[in-house]
Amino acid sequence: MNAKTYDPCPPHRVAFLGLGVMGYPMAAHLARAGHHVTVYNRTAKKAERWAEEYGGRTAATPREAATGAQIVFACVGNDDDLRSVTLGADGAFAAMAADSIFVDHTTASAAVTRELYAAARGRWLHFVDAPVSGGQAGAVNGVLAVMCGGDAEPFARAQPVAMAFARAVTLIGESGSGQLAKMVNQLCIAGLVQGLAEGISFGQAAGLDMKLVLQTIGKGAAQSWQMDHRGTTMIEDKFDFGFAVDWMRKDLGLCLEEARRNGAALPVAALVDQFYADLQAMGGNRWDTSSLIRRLRRPAL
Repeated sequence: MNAKTYDPCPPHRVAFLGLGVMGYPMAAHLARAGHHVTVYNRTAKKAERWAEEYGGRTAATPREAATGAQIVFACVGNDDDLRSVTLGADGAFAAMAADSIFVDHTTASAAVTRELYAAARGRWLHFVDAPVSGGQAGAVNGVLAVMCGGDAEPFARAQPVAMAFARAVTLIGESGSGQLAKMVNQLCIAGLVQGLAEGISFGQAAGLDMKLVLQTIGKGAAQSWQMDHRGTTMIEDKFDFGFAVDWMRKDLGLCLEEARRNGAALPVAALVDQFYADLQAMGGNRWDTSSLIRRLRRPAL
């Protein structure tokens, strides 16, 4: 984990639910910033390994982890996973004290966010949807962008604590707004990566030195994070890292479902979603999303 300077923030009692590729380093930054962290993970051995590395406590259930916590953070897989760690006898909500805050970093649907916001308010709790952008590298380096939905007062209390693993933590609007902003983020990325893949594929077919081309056009209007961080690896056909195709298809599915509800037209996103389905059929479920270029290199589509 890279060195990070932590802004002054009084130590909080916090829980972190879900120690995947994002949650593991995010929880670590909370511990390194001086907070008292209890972790829960569905696979207990991973939580034990985290505690050995960073200190803190482990818990057998989300309810146990949330007991006594001022803020409960979560980063799990999908809507059903989120319900499983919040609701029911062993869920975090059952143990959280009145006025405590649940901050959800899962990329989930706006519908489940609003459902859990209402459930939390019924228990005198606060729920902030807070999906992140920046990928695994952003989590490891503590420079995630966090987009939030919910009420202003609990957000203001949670923000300085979440800055332990973030570059920016921003309240976008009411409950669900964070998830909707994350959908905008994924829609922008999907179209951009496909455009980058087509540009590189075209340049290679034309016989250009594409590393030199990207160095050149990267100083102009075509520059992007994807070009800077994925262009060279796309040229070299390397995709065993980064944000997986399976995860992007899940996220684009959320976008397309929400678009059917709100009437937005997403023709490019729908097309790129099908391109990612082609990559899954090629066995690329865990390839990085920049692997879209591999589809263009197939002899026949």
